[in-house]
Amino acid sequence: MNHNFRSQLRSGEVLIGTMITLPTAATAEILVDAGFDWLFIDGEHGPLELSDILSILQAVGHRLPCVVRVPAAEEVPIKKVLDLGAAGIIVPQVNTSKQAADVVQFARYAPEGQRGVGLARAHRYGMGFQEYLESANDQIAVIVQAEHRLAVENIDSILQVDGIDAIQLGPYDLSASLGKMGQIDDPVVVSAMDRITRACQSAGMPLGHFAISTETSKAHIEKGYTLISIGVDTLMLGSAAKHCLKQFHS
Repeated sequence: MNHNFRSQLRSGEVLIGTMITLPTAATAEILVDAGFDWLFIDGEHGPLELSDILSILQAVGHRLPCVVRVPAAEEVPIKKVLDLGAAGIIVPQVNTSKQAADVVQFARYAPEGQRGVGLARAHRYGMGFQEYLESANDQIAVIVQAEHRLAVENIDSILQVDGIDAIQLGPYDLSASLGKMGQIDDPVVVSAMDRITRACQSAGMPLGHFAISTETSKAHIEKGYTLISIGVDTLMLGSAAKHCLKQFHS
């Protein structure tokens, strides 16, 4: 893995990506050529299985950093996607410093963590074993999602966990945990998001945000967010098809 994604992220460089949810490597190949800085591979929601993620990484992982959102803050899914060769992980529902510390342990080899050691694609099936072991801790990006009222309450202690490279804001799950499902503009939800934003900025922690529209993304960049994911492959396909038909019928 030769990407410098983690160092770019930690330096505060604005990185624009998009979300991959379709279980086909061709989708990722097309979007790589669009000019994104990274790809958000969603292994939490939708149909993507490990075999699909493997195919995507084999197709484009050498061309662009692919960061995989794992289904849970657990050891097995984390080490499996890293062994496939992901440039980093996004871990959902990290609500306490203990959970954040566990994520770091699962993602880092000893002595920084306790990631299991095996032979897989990331190690070039053994041919690059030692090289990968020596570089993985420095290159793998560990991103945790703050998307629950408990994460808001514990954000200061989460930010004190060594080894976390960025916080990804999850506004919709956060709104649900606050009893405001989908109401991301509600003052209660906005206040919670602002609390996370201020805490991260005070700690010098890079912030990530997902949005459907470029306008929303630009607004968050102005607030200091640097890890940006714009749009989803399915919506892009549907919107482009509708636009094409609209132009035809007009």
